[in-house]
Amino acid sequence: MKRSLLGFGFLMVLGGTAFCQPAKTAPAFYIVLNSLTKKCTVVDETPRTDTPNITVASDTIYKTRAEAEDAVKTLKPCNQ
Repeated sequence: MKRSLLGFGFLMVLGGTAFCQPAKTAPAFYIVLNSLTKKCTVVDETPRTDTPNITVASDTIYKTRAEAEDAVKTLKPCNQ
């Protein structure tokens, strides 16, 4: 009994990580600004903040690429 209970607990620990996998989320688009070229770009992955010349131009997460590209036209850092 003790052995099967330990085996079950071991399987739950190993198999439990499969239940914790995040569900596939909807696509997300971000606007990043290259400070050297002063150009904004729409990217479909989370921007890295450790890159020295790339900054996030907007904190907003856009659901479609078209929505993000329209926002590039209105953002002040992108139009200087």
